[in-house]
Amino acid sequence: MTTQPTGFPASADAWLVPDACRVLAIGRASATAASRLRQAGCDVTLVEKDEAALAPLRRRLAGVSVVAGSADALPLRPASYDAVLITQGLHLLAPGLALAEFARVLVPGGRLALSYTTRDDSVPWVRRLAGVLQAYDPELMTGRQVESVTALDGCAYFPDVERRSFRMWVPISRDGMLAMIGRSPRLAALSGAAAAQLESAVAAVYDSSAREPEPLMLPYAVQCWRSEVCQDEFTTRLTDADGLRITL
Repeated sequence: MTTQPTGFPASADAWLVPDACRVLAIGRASATAASRLRQAGCDVTLVEKDEAALAPLRRRLAGVSVVAGSADALPLRPASYDAVLITQGLHLLAPGLALAEFARVLVPGGRLALSYTTRDDSVPWVRRLAGVLQAYDPELMTGRQVESVTALDGCAYFPDVERRSFRMWVPISRDGMLAMIGRSPRLAALSGAAAAQLESAVAAVYDSSAREPEPLMLPYAVQCWRSEVCQDEFTTRLTDADGLRITL
């Protein structure tokens, strides 16, 4: 249940990548964001390590250059990008290696941009739904993947981190809510009485909260971070030429 919803706020994209520029998107989870930025006029490259996913991504992402590679060993020249973007994916990386690679491929003054979209449980009915689902899967709707951003704490390459949060509302029907819980592998594996009990409890949350015929509005928090690169840790000056140019 980590699929990024539609209707992503343009203000969040504009804050993460404020100018049309050369953007490196990391991993297939960043594919939707890469497509939006391409449509906004950015020159976008997406790196994905799973070679089986490359062809589908190329078909899906018109105008985006899709290349095979790992975040901790990018097959790219130094100082090639104005921004490195990761959505819903920092927790999948080895930050000690990946952050150094991001700093290497960024131009001086370039930015690392991160975002996580999570359900906002400050709304009472969402809290009730979370309580129902977490009785079966304690990890659901916890937003714990966001904790991976603490990898930037004390990082010499990205010392000053800015943070903004944006609100997004997505309509959801009763059937849509029941379908949503089925996308969680652990919940989908329930059978018999347990599955029926869960479905009944989720339907009860919806029925007690919605005002028919209007759908419920599911709230999301789009949490964003950005940081300008600091390349003082490098012993050589990075250029956009192949390899490194050593200055004496």
